Amino acid sequence: MSFSLLFIAVCGLAQNKLTGKIIDINTKEPIEYVVVSAASGSCVLTDKLGNFDLAIPTDSTSIIISSIGYVAQKIMITDFKKRIVIELKHGPVDLSEVMITSHSNNISFHTTSNLDLNLRPVNSAQDLLKLVPGLFTAQHMGGGKAEQIFIRGFDADHGTDVNISVDGMPVNMVSHAHGQGYADMHFIIPETVTQYDFGKGPYYTGYGDFTTAGYVNYTTADVLDKSVVKIEGGQFNDARIVAAINLLSNKQKLNGQSAYIAGDATYFDGPFDFAEHFSRLNLFGKYNTRIGNNNKLSVSLSTFSTDWRASGEIPERAVATGTTGFDEDGNKLVLNAPPVIGRFGTIDSLQGGYSSRSNAIIKLTSSLGNNFIAENELYYTNYNFHLHVNSTFFCRR
Repeated sequence: MSFSLLFIAVCGLAQNKLTGKIIDINTKEPIEYVVVSAASGSCVLTDKLGNFDLAIPTDSTSIIISSIGYVAQKIMITDFKKRIVIELKHGPVDLSEVMITSHSNNISFHTTSNLDLNLRPVNSAQDLLKLVPGLFTAQHMGGGKAEQIFIRGFDADHGTDVNISVDGMPVNMVSHAHGQGYADMHFIIPETVTQYDFGKGPYYTGYGDFTTAGYVNYTTADVLDKSVVKIEGGQFNDARIVAAINLLSNKQKLNGQSAYIAGDATYFDGPFDFAEHFSRLNLFGKYNTRIGNNNKLSVSLSTFSTDWRASGEIPERAVATGTTGFDEDGNKLVLNAPPVIGRFGTIDSLQGGYSSRSNAIIKLTSSLGNNFIAENELYYTNYNFHLHVNSTFFCRR
């Protein structure tokens, strides 16, 4: 009797192990957090390299592949010894079926970021920050300064209480003349960002300093779905041109290699009487290659420069009584003679600044098996910042 029971238990536990990889059909890049499930109910999520290991009962011969934003697939398995590669194609965003698993980890952030980046217009660093629920920004002294961040009741200044990173590289400046933790995100080309995750709370050890109110981490694309050129224009001489171009062929993508370059040129005068003449140029490039089945090397380079004139703060009494101001060309206006300073005027025409930043990132991502990932990263950054502010109006030149 005991022998029979043991035999039944062994048969019930008999399983096959299926290993494989999920990639995007267009970019040939691995897809993270894809749900791979068997009819028996067992399921796993793919790792950062798109790999998965799934235990399947011997009486099951099919698996279901699903991820929000992709067309779900049902795959029949005939050979469990062979490692499979499955390509998913993009489809409509459908929330009618959402699979909740015990392995979800931080998949909620991934899902939220994918939905927001696909459904909401993102054309600037400010737009990227506003994707975080409960976070809003303000801008003063011209468009070249880092955004003023407000989150969880904090006036986080320009990043003092919010840790911001891009591809694992810190954006915050530990030491900065305009405030500790100064986080100028303007070197990011928004169209290259594919996902972000965030946390709001008193402190996150894994993200180091400046997480008093939370953190935001952005990830750039490893490869583009397609090359694109975009031209935009608007009021106040607002103009922007963006280009992003894939450099390698589909055959190279199949071999695990990808590379692209992107550029962004922006100009804006602003609504003030004293034209801002804000201009910015961004360049970004990224190269990826696969080293074996379990390692991926990424190298990215970026640089940007910007300069602007700032209208600056003006006291209400100056508007009420009429005060010496400047026209859009910087010419001094006569005191109490038309045209006098208005709400959109300026008192000090020499306010403004310029800044630049160059970055280099090398990252090696390795799959150690059993859903363990090791990342080693080396980065270099060089930042220059110049700002002239005359908030008291007692500055003399």
